Amino acid sequence: MKANALVLALAIAAAAAAGGAADARGCLKGAVVGGVAGHFAHHHAVAGALIGCAVGHHMAREQDLRRAREHRKSGH
Repeated sequence: MKANALVLALAIAAAAAAGGAADARGCLKGAVVGGVAGHFAHHHAVAGALIGCAVGHHMAREQDLRRAREHRKSGH
């Protein structure tokens, strides 16, 4: 169990460092949710965290794009 937590922490740190602070938006929240879900799904916390990071980042990017479109439509 301790080894999983260590690997999870290292994976999150590596993902955040590799993409930079601006690109990591959504990753941490997604990694936590994915890690917990993966842990309960046959002890795949690390895989869940990595996938959760990717999904969280994607969702944050989509939200940013949606806000930018709305901002352009409003004429600001």
